[in-house]
Amino acid sequence: MTTCLLYNHAQTRPARFYRIELAMNLFDEVSLLREWGIKGGKGCSTINIFGNLREASVAADRHRRRMLKRGYDRA
Repeated sequence: MTTCLLYNHAQTRPARFYRIELAMNLFDEVSLLREWGIKGGKGCSTINIFGNLREASVAADRHRRRMLKRGYDRA
């Protein structure tokens, strides 16, 4: 299991978070879990299933780069 946690501490908005996690599931597939929302509040989440780790890693890295461009940063 691999996790990446990003925060956006903009002065004009409440602090926000974005979490990306890769994990193997019981069916020998790789799950990509993404959670986002306001820090300290209830967030939203989505799960994408991939057939192998390479596809899941590429998708996770694409989401991470997109969030870094939007102003998120590692804590």
